[in-house]
Amino acid sequence: MGVAHGSSLLIYALVAIAALIFMITRLKVYPFLVLIIVSLLLGLASGMPMDQIVKSFETGNGNTLGHIAIVVGLGTMLGKMMAESGGAERIATTLIRWFGEKNIHWAMMCVAVIVGLPVFFEVGFVLLIPIAFNVAKRTGKSLLLIGLPMVAGLSVVHGLIPPHPAALLAVQAYHADIGRTIAYGLIVGIPTAIVAGPLFALFIHRHIKLPENNPLAAQFVSKAEPKPDSELPSFGVTLFTILLPVLLMLIGSWADLVFAPKTLPNRLLHFVGTSDVALLIAVLVSFWTFGASRGFNREQIQKFCGDCLAPIAGITLIVGAGGGFGRVLMDSGVSKEIVDLAQTAHLSPLLLGWLVAALIRLATGSATVAMTTACGIVAPIATAAGVSVQPELLVLATGSGSLIFSHVNDGGFWLIKEYFGMTVGQTFKTWSLLETIISLLGLGLTFALSVVV
Repeated sequence: MGVAHGSSLLIYALVAIAALIFMITRLKVYPFLVLIIVSLLLGLASGMPMDQIVKSFETGNGNTLGHIAIVVGLGTMLGKMMAESGGAERIATTLIRWFGEKNIHWAMMCVAVIVGLPVFFEVGFVLLIPIAFNVAKRTGKSLLLIGLPMVAGLSVVHGLIPPHPAALLAVQAYHADIGRTIAYGLIVGIPTAIVAGPLFALFIHRHIKLPENNPLAAQFVSKAEPKPDSELPSFGVTLFTILLPVLLMLIGSWADLVFAPKTLPNRLLHFVGTSDVALLIAVLVSFWTFGASRGFNREQIQKFCGDCLAPIAGITLIVGAGGGFGRVLMDSGVSKEIVDLAQTAHLSPLLLGWLVAALIRLATGSATVAMTTACGIVAPIATAAGVSVQPELLVLATGSGSLIFSHVNDGGFWLIKEYFGMTVGQTFKTWSLLETIISLLGLGLTFALSVVV
């Protein structure tokens, strides 16, 4: 079988993505398996040497997991410690007190942005939804008004702001500066979260009536009896523990400003500022702040760590397989064809990063897979094009693209549908629309920022 060239390669890639969508949505095959099957078939169709196809997939899978598995594991442990100690509850009650019940939708967005930083969207959602149910019951407001700002905050953090694992991947791929990416991410992310969260929720909750009886809510509200104030960790301690990895990464990115390069203190700050080490330190600190000081013994802390890793195994495998698919796209020559096409189309690298990520997000359902794969495709284009675009802005554009229109092939879509007690149609009108607002507004603000910086 000869090697495929030019437009036939692009056709194979489109067929592969169409097959991906069909197998996940219609045939209900597990995404991890679909990504492997489609990668192998694409390799065969494009005429890659057979002994290279599996190797190519494994390389992409390993490169992605080498970093992300550690970040996901540590981030999830930190989130679990926060939930068990009552830290998440402390943040919620403090913000309700600060904002008042009338502005509770603003408080929920702030909670989500803080809590979402170290953990994956699904993990952050599961941690916060009991708070949302309790707040909705306590204030008598629609779950949409409370919950949509929360998921908007989680989603913006997921796509735009390191040290979230998805955004960190893009930082690595584009060789962006992590401190600057966090700063730009906040400039773009906060207005985006405000529009897609509280403002959109205020409008849409009037038009969508949720069922009176939500069995999931009943279960959480009855179980999750609020702890007495004295049993919760203090707001300061909670905030310090969650933001510790962010602070360490910021300090790491400023190492060259503080100490001369290649000196021991400089290397030490860079070392502590890597995402793996920063999160590890935060987890170890949380064993004291959220664990021992709250009366948990060593066995209980170990059990929390073990329990929280099981639910993320599937996410981690799918993300790795997405990296493998991205590598096959590269090694088969598809990426090069897209490079050539993009160069003839003269798309700006920012728009290209957004577009590629958006297409992969629609195809695979995973924002993280979309970011991982898009970075692998767009990074060489940006370099080859020789266009002077700041890599930090490429991270934001790709992140925005990866969040577009979540639909039936996205685990988050079903998670939100079930927890909110909505129909598929209602989920499209609320969650899918919210994600699209984030994606388009994020791109627009990134372009605006590129003019200024």
